[in-house]
Amino acid sequence: MNTVLVNTAVLRSEVRLFRREPGSLFWILVFPTTLLVILGSIPFFREADPVFDGLRPVDGYVPVSVLLGLIVGGVQAMPQTLTGYRERGVLRRMSTTPVRPAILLSAQMFLYGGAALVSALLVLAVGRLAFDVRLPEQPFGYGVALFLAVLVALALGAVISALSRTTKISAAIGSVVVFPAMFCAGVWMPVQTMPDVLARSAGLTPFGAAAQALNEAAAGDWPGWGHLGVLAVWTVLLTFAASRWFRWE
Repeated sequence: MNTVLVNTAVLRSEVRLFRREPGSLFWILVFPTTLLVILGSIPFFREADPVFDGLRPVDGYVPVSVLLGLIVGGVQAMPQTLTGYRERGVLRRMSTTPVRPAILLSAQMFLYGGAALVSALLVLAVGRLAFDVRLPEQPFGYGVALFLAVLVALALGAVISALSRTTKISAAIGSVVVFPAMFCAGVWMPVQTMPDVLARSAGLTPFGAAAQALNEAAAGDWPGWGHLGVLAVWTVLLTFAASRWFRWE
């Protein structure tokens, strides 16, 4: 019972601190939907395009916007928070109290994972209400792919936290990682518009596989087991690496 109370108290504290970070709130919760609204406001993006298999570009950018929130939260925001705690000695001091550092790590992952899911729901809702984007026709498969994508983003963020001794290093590594991740997710070139070789190569990356799995589920098909397998393998490998390299001090 005491453990449950401690976990709840830590989570509430982290939520309060997160709410005081307007930058994180904007980039995780607001920016992906804002990007979708900006693109959807362009007339060309609301017209069917053969390049998108007869869909409109705005339809193709919904999964991209969904992934954008979790990339920013997992790869950039969470590592800087955890690295800041280590840098200021918060984790070391916690090791002498009933609040174990692992509890804080779990709270951070729950917080940023939850924020990414809220961002995804907001994107889907705005896409449907503002631009008549169809909701995923295979909702369960879409949920499975999204859940795995959140896990892999958090695992990647944990690796960045493990490798970073300071918040400046964390920010630098995050910036190096986030742009390739966004490219593979389709921010600049959606998967449907990529040449076959590039699309297959992107499909071997965690966010490229996630984008393709979400597209398949949105169209009504079960996400390809190959794409789900790529997400699962990356999650296991990154989690193992983070557990080996992470230090509380």
